[in-house]
Amino acid sequence: MKIKELMVRNVVTVSSNVSVHEAVKLMNEKRIGCLVVVDYGQITGILTERDILTRVVEGRKHPEKTEISQIMTKHIIVGNSNMELTEAAKLMFERRVKKLPLVDGRQLVGLITLTDIARVTSVDQKTVLLVEKLSNMHLIEPL
Repeated sequence: MKIKELMVRNVVTVSSNVSVHEAVKLMNEKRIGCLVVVDYGQITGILTERDILTRVVEGRKHPEKTEISQIMTKHIIVGNSNMELTEAAKLMFERRVKKLPLVDGRQLVGLITLTDIARVTSVDQKTVLLVEKLSNMHLIEPL
C-alpha cells in the first residue's frame, strides 16, 4: 500500500514566529499532537507535544513569550507520499520518529503517524493503544 492512500492531507501548519501558547491552543482545538512548521513555503521544523513538555514545561519557559522557533525540532525527517507503507514504517522506527511529514519535491502534501500505520495494519484497538503507550515510554526499539 502506498502511504498516500493513508496520509492525512490537510496538515495543520504554523509559522515559526507563533507563540507556544497559540500553538497549544491550535493543537487543542484541532485535537492533534503536532504542527508542521512552515516558513515561506518551506518546512522548517515540527512541533510535537514532547517538544512542549521537555523544552517549555520542564525548561520552565513562558508559553506566551516563547516562540515556536525556540523549541521546535529543526532537523526533521520527511518521507515521500509515493513510499510504500512498510518503507515509511521502517524509516520511522529506524529514525525514532512518530510523525512523518510527507513531501513531493519540497511541497508538504501530507503527514503520517505510527498510530495511523497501526490502525491500517489490521491490529485490534488494544494493540494500537499498547503501541502508542510503549512508544511514548520509549520502550519500542527501532527495527
